[in-house]
Amino acid sequence: MIVYPSIDPVLLELGPLKIHWYGLMYLIAFASAWWLGKKRAEKSNGLISPVQVDDLIFYGAVGVVVGGRVGSVLFYNFDSFLDNPLYLFKIWQGGMSFHGGFLGVLVAMEVYRRKLGCSFFQLTDFIAPLVPIGLASGRFGNFINGELWGGPSDLPWAMKLPCDIFPAHQYQDFAGALCAVPRHPSMLYEMLLEGIVLFIVLWIYSSKPRPVIAVSGLFLTGYGVFRSMVELIRLPDAHIGYLLNTDWLTMGMLLSVPMIIVGLLLIKIAYKKS
Repeated sequence: MIVYPSIDPVLLELGPLKIHWYGLMYLIAFASAWWLGKKRAEKSNGLISPVQVDDLIFYGAVGVVVGGRVGSVLFYNFDSFLDNPLYLFKIWQGGMSFHGGFLGVLVAMEVYRRKLGCSFFQLTDFIAPLVPIGLASGRFGNFINGELWGGPSDLPWAMKLPCDIFPAHQYQDFAGALCAVPRHPSMLYEMLLEGIVLFIVLWIYSSKPRPVIAVSGLFLTGYGVFRSMVELIRLPDAHIGYLLNTDWLTMGMLLSVPMIIVGLLLIKIAYKKS
């Protein structure tokens, strides 16, 4: 068992200005995508130049932030939005959704690919390997914030959470008090699988010429599988709970399974066309 190392989510305070670790993780995500994009652009056979990567990352960043916030509100906090539509703009209250950010990036790429004059899937194949390192940094931000915990565990790396930080009543309906027993650090599992492992797989796979759509399909399949695996042990959002009268189906899994199906279909289509 490991005791959770309580970390102040505020990295630095400069008067009224507060710099949060989570915000820093977003900067790392965009910076890593920019750097990796420059590397891939050099071998893109004219699809995109290293200079154009600057604009690509800007469009992607807007898609992530806008889509992530809208997705969080619509998928996870829709009741709050119905009560007060201005809740959508209360970004200081937190709340970002991967699936919303993913859809936001797709919209941004459709806009930007028209400037490049390439096909939609040529561009998504290009950006897919750039994403996982950003996912890993985001999950580490979740760890610092002490959120997205899993169920009880007796594994050596299970973490005991201090009750003075995580109230005893939190998640009482799903798995007992959050700080009562050691728990799976599920956000670290996601950091490893959706981030590091998925990056290695995509980077190696895309290092050789592949049929158009194949890299995009592999990203969807890999993310969907890894996220669904972790969702089996991750606690659901307290205000949503498990879905469809089950004790295992979470909103995250419900949104990830279609990614697996679509991803496999795209891979099949890519190789059939080739």
